[in-house]
Amino acid sequence: MTDNFAGKVALVTGAARGIGAGVARGYVERGGKVALVGLEPELLATLSDELGDAAAWWEADVRDGAALAVAIDAAAEHFGRIDHVLANAGIASYGTVRQIDDAAFERVVDINVNGVFRTLKYATPHLAASRGYALVVASQASFTPLAGLASYNASKAGAESLGLAFKQEVAHLGVDVGICHPSWIDTDIVRNAERDLPTFRATRERLPWPANGTTSVETCVALILRGFARRKARVYVPGNVLVSNWTKSLINSPLAWPVLRKMASRAVPSMEREVDALGRFHHAHVPETKAVD
Repeated sequence: MTDNFAGKVALVTGAARGIGAGVARGYVERGGKVALVGLEPELLATLSDELGDAAAWWEADVRDGAALAVAIDAAAEHFGRIDHVLANAGIASYGTVRQIDDAAFERVVDINVNGVFRTLKYATPHLAASRGYALVVASQASFTPLAGLASYNASKAGAESLGLAFKQEVAHLGVDVGICHPSWIDTDIVRNAERDLPTFRATRERLPWPANGTTSVETCVALILRGFARRKARVYVPGNVLVSNWTKSLINSPLAWPVLRKMASRAVPSMEREVDALGRFHHAHVPETKAVD
């Protein structure tokens, strides 16, 4: 099977930058058309212009079900179908559970879990019509919780579980569902977190393989597009993230706890001080009133 999408249409949330933009470009390069959905109209318009008639864009917040439904329906009407959906919009916040403010924690969950729910819900009729495929972007963090990233870890574990339940619900409609588990990808989220929080960077470097590596956006995009073409149940980015799935029970077991406790006891106080000094619970690009995809 070749990764050729001639005659196919993909809808991508969080399409303005990073993984979403990369997937959009790669999909069009392989003959498909893309509906770009996100919150940064200037970037969406620039990307759509770059891709020409094979792309169109809609500004919509995945936290707003009505707006998202309008965008998805409009995309399906514009292109005549939707064959693939990438539920990609996501953010991360800084701070431990006792430190982070309610709004910052809730924003992560609303985008990373509820946003995926809304995307899948309103895309389902179109996927059923095309007997299509949806890929939910979860994370390696679905398997390996890390102190200081509780909101992100919880949301990505939730996104995985949501996707797996949805997979059962739409199987009789001929719709396939996959879960994507990227490790640390060289995107704004990771680069800004390492710049803002030196302890985060140092902790990440001490994590055991395969959780301590960084993967390029290009590799991530190639694996996602392969997942689309093969309608894969799991897309691990890179492939060795599979090990984290296999070993998640061990990592979260009493056997591993002494090691995790020692690592966290050293890192958490420093990270909390860094977040306090930073004066915010997210990287500087994320606006207070809108989710950035």
